[in-house]
Amino acid sequence: MTTEKKLKRQKLRNAEYYDFQAIQDELYEQSKRNEVFTNLVELITMRENIGLAYRNIKKNKGSKTAGVDKKTIDDLAKWEDEQLIDYVRTRLQCYKPQAVRRVEILKDNDPTKKRPLGIPTIMERLIQQCILQVLEPICEAKFFERSNGFRPNRSAEHAISQAHKYMQQSGLHFVIDIDIRSFFDNVNHAKLIKQLWTMGIRDKKLLSIISEMLKAEIAGIGFPEQGSPQGSVISPLFSNVVLNELDWWIASQWETIPTQHRYNLKYKGAKYTALRRTNLKECYIVRYADDFKIFCRKRSDAVKLFKATKQWLMERLGLEISPEKSKIVNLKRHYSNFLGFRLKLHKKGKKKNGDQRYTVKSHISKKAEKKIKDKTHELVKEIQRPQGAQTGYGAVNKYNAYVIGVHNYYAIATLVNLDFSQIAFGVRKSLKARFKDGIKRAGKDPPNYVKERYGSSRELRYIYGTAIVPLAYVRHRVALYKKKSINKYTEIGREEIHKRLECVDIDMLMYLMRNPEKGQSIEYNDNRLSLYAAQKGKCAVSGAILEIEAMYCHHKKPLVLGGEDKYNNLILVTKAIHELVHEPDKSTFKLAAAALLLDKRQVEKLIVLNNLAVKIS
Repeated sequence: MTTEKKLKRQKLRNAEYYDFQAIQDELYEQSKRNEVFTNLVELITMRENIGLAYRNIKKNKGSKTAGVDKKTIDDLAKWEDEQLIDYVRTRLQCYKPQAVRRVEILKDNDPTKKRPLGIPTIMERLIQQCILQVLEPICEAKFFERSNGFRPNRSAEHAISQAHKYMQQSGLHFVIDIDIRSFFDNVNHAKLIKQLWTMGIRDKKLLSIISEMLKAEIAGIGFPEQGSPQGSVISPLFSNVVLNELDWWIASQWETIPTQHRYNLKYKGAKYTALRRTNLKECYIVRYADDFKIFCRKRSDAVKLFKATKQWLMERLGLEISPEKSKIVNLKRHYSNFLGFRLKLHKKGKKKNGDQRYTVKSHISKKAEKKIKDKTHELVKEIQRPQGAQTGYGAVNKYNAYVIGVHNYYAIATLVNLDFSQIAFGVRKSLKARFKDGIKRAGKDPPNYVKERYGSSRELRYIYGTAIVPLAYVRHRVALYKKKSINKYTEIGREEIHKRLECVDIDMLMYLMRNPEKGQSIEYNDNRLSLYAAQKGKCAVSGAILEIEAMYCHHKKPLVLGGEDKYNNLILVTKAIHELVHEPDKSTFKLAAAALLLDKRQVEKLIVLNNLAVKIS
């Protein structure tokens, strides 16, 4: 399972832990029924929603990145529950956003240019997450099916799968490639607010908060009149709200166009067959954030629709396209780039009726290929000369993590093996030059995830005794489209995503969430929930069922010795075990441990905890 999928599943479980899933489900259903929402701030400021927001943002990589106030998630983690909840509620009563820190990063597709990022303070990110958790289910009910970016349970793989379908199965051999110029910098604030209103979000106080959020000062630059900064928690949702109108407009040209005869919506073939006898332009959009393609059957249709789309984007959304990057491509003759892949059709036999059959041929894009080459060479250098406190073993693991990541993403390219073999040729030369005698054919037993996936490769080698993942060893897998039943905001849809929590008392979990330990940090109380779920409601040492009056959340390394409220430093145990953990007398410790009928493994675990705890005495 990819890291992205794990995070999405974790966010789903988080909503269940904080008892906010039912509220999100109801918002989704109400939005499906086209109801309007006028009192959303009340939901946004609920204790459960604020706790859930903290839990979600602390898992984000960006939580360690500081805003203008130089604070990160570590600073937020020290707040007590009630203190943080009261602060968020007070801020939203009369909301004024804190300034956004501006940074620039090199563009992947053009190293000579930089992409501006806006980094809000960690507290602003928490507030944005609170709003996102309420707005997302409402918007999800209104979003178009083939919008794939920045949405729950959707990915680039789904977009590629949809593109393959229209190219290969539907026989749409012309594609309109459109690149919107500086999309995030040109989002019209007034238009966005109107679009939210049209979706049924009509809480004027919330819309006023969002308006202020969009106008937040950019440190050193000033107050923006348009745009939604990349880097903010809520900006991806806003981007989908803006372009959702485009999705439905394209669909209205063909897919959803009304007809005099009523066709069965589950079986659209008959409707489309009838439509093809008209002069209408057959077209389908596939979108991932601001990167989208429109597939057409005829070049003449593509030419007309290209002009119409360009005009519509400017007049309706105030967005310009990049002429040098936007074009019509004949997929039987040329490649079209999409999400790091190059897609093209090639001849492969004949159909039963004698017509030529075409299938999709796809490669890693040239830009992505160069990026992988540069990054792997950089990581090889780190293996030779580990940076800072990093060890050679750590450098190899960092390299492995990157290679497995790009294998996971690009495996859906039909010619992925050929592409990676070419990239690997130069990397192998670099490894041999830098480790003339250091590359071995045997070493320490590799981790299961390496052994299962790469164990049969003859290219598997060892550096510092550690297995290094062979770059060329990657197998193509077919890009799959998600099941329509998968939905984060329906009971049936969630069953498709993960199995419900088993062996955990949900009522106890809800009690712990609603009754945080007084005087403890929000990180401590949030990790208490994680531990209860991870330990399946049982003592980490004895395995006994944990009960409210006899449950202790113990710091393995005491706070007085520099221990923290981090997840790895906490453990849930029973009262009896907790007393033994702090028992300084070894004779009494042995007698009490024997009375509890603990097995050898449990006693060893208890001794480790006891040795850490009694250092303070």
